[in-house]
Amino acid sequence: MIHYLQLQEKIKKLDGPIFVFGASGFIGANIVKDIFSVREDCYTITHDANGAWRLKLLNVSNEKIVHCDITSSASVKNIFDQYKPKTIFNLAAYGAYSKQNNVKLIYETNVSGTVNILENCTDISAYIHAGSSSEYGTNSAGPEEGDTLEPNSHYAVSKVSSAYMIQYYAQYKRVPAVNLRLYSIYGAWEEPDRLMPKLIEKARTGEYPVLVEREISRDFVYITDAVEAFVDAALNMRPEVAGKSYNICTGTKTTLEQLVGIVKTEFNIPAEPVWGNMPNRNWDLKDWYGNPDNTSTELGWVAKTPLKEGLQEMYKWHADVDYVNTIMPAFQNKKLNAKISAIIACYKDDRAIPVMYERLVKMFNEIKVRYEIIFVNDCSPDNSEQIIAEIAAKDHNVIGINHSRNFGSQSAFLSGMQVSSGDAVVLMDGDLQDPPEIIPLFYAKWMEGSEVVYGKRVKREMSFFMNLVYKGFYRVFSKLSYIKVPVDAGDFSMIDKKVVKELIALPEAEVFLRGLRAWVGFKQVGVDYVRPERMFGVSTNNLRRNIGWAKKAIFSFSFVPLEMLSYLGFFLTGLSFLAMVAQVIAKIMYPNVPHGITTVIVLVLFFGGIQLLAVSILGEYLSKIFEETKARPKFIRRSVIFRGKEINTPEEIENFKKDNHIIK
Repeated sequence: MIHYLQLQEKIKKLDGPIFVFGASGFIGANIVKDIFSVREDCYTITHDANGAWRLKLLNVSNEKIVHCDITSSASVKNIFDQYKPKTIFNLAAYGAYSKQNNVKLIYETNVSGTVNILENCTDISAYIHAGSSSEYGTNSAGPEEGDTLEPNSHYAVSKVSSAYMIQYYAQYKRVPAVNLRLYSIYGAWEEPDRLMPKLIEKARTGEYPVLVEREISRDFVYITDAVEAFVDAALNMRPEVAGKSYNICTGTKTTLEQLVGIVKTEFNIPAEPVWGNMPNRNWDLKDWYGNPDNTSTELGWVAKTPLKEGLQEMYKWHADVDYVNTIMPAFQNKKLNAKISAIIACYKDDRAIPVMYERLVKMFNEIKVRYEIIFVNDCSPDNSEQIIAEIAAKDHNVIGINHSRNFGSQSAFLSGMQVSSGDAVVLMDGDLQDPPEIIPLFYAKWMEGSEVVYGKRVKREMSFFMNLVYKGFYRVFSKLSYIKVPVDAGDFSMIDKKVVKELIALPEAEVFLRGLRAWVGFKQVGVDYVRPERMFGVSTNNLRRNIGWAKKAIFSFSFVPLEMLSYLGFFLTGLSFLAMVAQVIAKIMYPNVPHGITTVIVLVLFFGGIQLLAVSILGEYLSKIFEETKARPKFIRRSVIFRGKEINTPEEIENFKKDNHIIK
């Protein structure tokens, strides 16, 4: 308790405002928790971490959560200009866990992201970087900071690069920065699938988790000591330490056998552990511990919490937070750190695109979700392509797709869905008639468990007559369709990625998404909204296009026209038979009745019209069959703009799809 009170006093001395990058991660969340216990001028910077559940359970207010993509220099500069931080703790990283295996993202996050932050550190008091003991690689037996670095993984190489960058920025750009090489930090809020949480969880039931070889060793540092290391580094920042790396460790080598022995004794576990049930990972080294001498001398930091005491604190925390019923469900709920992909079909929308982008970003930041915005330029004849490219260059959360010709909005949506990486997608027209401000209502329904949330147009800002026509069509279509299609529901919707997977797997070429969306099923719900007028220009729909939409809908999801032809055939055949009988009777009873050419003409025209109608209906169905048998692609991408760079060869586009879209 005394130790924690001392830490709080130190935190009060930090220069503010304070930025914590990677705040939703294990160590970042603990730093945030301890800072907010004594002061409010702290901002939690998050984007792609896997621990947003921590910030929610810690009740961090939305005003203190700032979303930033550190791989985007513009995104980083924006938050520095807005909040002007003085103390920066950077714990944003990717690749530390085996499940984080995207090599490209390792370097983009750990190297490019670090550069983007350091470039903006022109007027700060301290920049403290979370390095890693893996920087030493195979030279892992008690190395000093100046010893040879022998990194043995992409993650380790990226961390070494960051350490050298910090040295460069400190020496040549006078940035007050240090690199902390963290060893095995453990404690409250650690990922439940890690060793220490598993040990404590199993200890509560008198068991052990699956274990690797007993000789594997680590240097365990309790989380409160790790937080204090960051604070001490910031408070002891001076020219002679800037640019250096420091080991955050106890200096004690602890094998897994020793660790399990402590757990067995401290928590009275009667069972005996079974070793080697899990294969050793490629980074498991038998001698992995550090040397904290320089850290103690130059930063004044030493680890204060013995391993036994740290384990007891974890055990107590598990009970206090109701670990099984609170932490585990939150960790397993992927929606707590959801990523939403907005897909915008653009045609003659160059003036609306910048407005759409600004409103989407504002909305996503307000509801605190990670986002991806995919603008699909369906070969628009205006300036859409250039505008999308400019936005994508500034914000790496934006992807631009350029089609080789105009394939229509339905194909544009499918093109975007195919490369989306979100947990859910939002389909929107580019003319701003689908208001971004409705998305939070979609999001709330999706979080409650709905897998498809569609916008229901209770009113359109157009003439009474056109409102009546649209409403009438949707009701007729719903009655004719062989599936239940929601009335007044357009493409504007939020669709869970498992539904997206089914939609883009459908082989048909003639696509009517609002019908297919209903056809695939899943849990669906509507959200009422008023559809506004087009903000810029005039609608690209006309009478012919609207009739085309109606035909596509009916002939894709209804056999009623064919049934009506059958009924009409039966009716007219019966009517003709009755007319023939009536003619015979009339001839017998009234032999002198004059014959009229008018009757013949009317009948010929009537039956001829019926035949043409029947042939045209059959032709519509046959044309759909013909279109499907050709098996042409639904769209062709001419180029893709990803992370500000244009990808335009077929091979590059195919590799982009494989690397980044949600459906393999």
